[in-house]
Amino acid sequence: MAVTTTTHLNFRGTAREALDFYGSVFGGRTVAVTYKDAGAVQNEDEADRVMWGEVAGDNGFHVMAYDVPSHLPWNQGENPFFVSVRGDDAEEISALWGRLAEGSTVARPLEPAQWAPLYGMLTDRFGVTWVLDVTAPYNG
Repeated sequence: MAVTTTTHLNFRGTAREALDFYGSVFGGRTVAVTYKDAGAVQNEDEADRVMWGEVAGDNGFHVMAYDVPSHLPWNQGENPFFVSVRGDDAEEISALWGRLAEGSTVARPLEPAQWAPLYGMLTDRFGVTWVLDVTAPYNG
């Protein structure tokens, strides 16, 4: 049996916009099911928000997201998680960085680091912190 992990992002009203953005950066198929689509509307103002959504690409990229309904508590938090994107092609990682960086706050520019040929960290316009790096063999 194979097991995979997928980052699941929680938003309050911006899940569709975030999924569309991540799809434009990484490529892949975006699926978004609204509360109305699922027959699970508890607040008419939230009927068109995302109850379940994902972007899945042939390149292995996969992220899920939904809009936390107003009857549930939600706090984006300070640093609850980072999404890590690793690859062995510096050109591909640099291209992803360039697209993801639009409207972001860069914590560390994408540049060589002691532990990786390229490493960078940014927080995108949705408040999600991303770490992108080019993998290097571990010689520990």
